[in-house]
Parts: sequence; structure tokens; C-alpha cells
Amino acid sequence: MLVLSRKPGEAIRIGDDIEISVIEVRGDTVRIGINAPRNVPVFRMELLAEVAKTNLESVKAAPQAMDVLKTLLRREDDSNGGDQK
Repeated sequence: MLVLSRKPGEAIRIGDDIEISVIEVRGDTVRIGINAPRNVPVFRMELLAEVAKTNLESVKAAPQAMDVLKTLLRREDDSNGGDQK
């Protein structure tokens, strides 16, 4: 990992088309500005972590939901007289 020190008003460039600028430093908070092409996704890490957690929870719930769905479909099939073709 490259670690750099920057002051407000200073910036770094990544590749030809991404620029990260230090806008303000106040206490333990740093405001940064990011100029990047629209096709380059820029996300806050805590949001990615929350999305990953939510996705993991939904994947864990999926087998239970499938079991409920199978049970409901069996009941529907039984109430219609079984397998009719």
C-alpha cells in the first residue's frame, strides 16, 4: 500500500483520469474530492461492507425460503388432486 501525506488543496492522480483532492481537514475528519470517469465505481467502504453483509444474510435465508416455497407448492398440488397433466 502506498501511503502519502497531503494537505488541504493538494491532490494525487491515479492513472490518467482519476484525481483525489484533500478538501478539508477538521479534527479527525478528512473531506476528500474524487474526480473519476462515470464508468469507474467509487464507493465508501462501510457501504460496501453493509451491502456484503445484507447479501450474505439473504443467501443464508434463501434455503429456508425455498423450503417454505416447496411446502406451499406441494400443498397447492395436493389440493388440486395431485399431478394432473
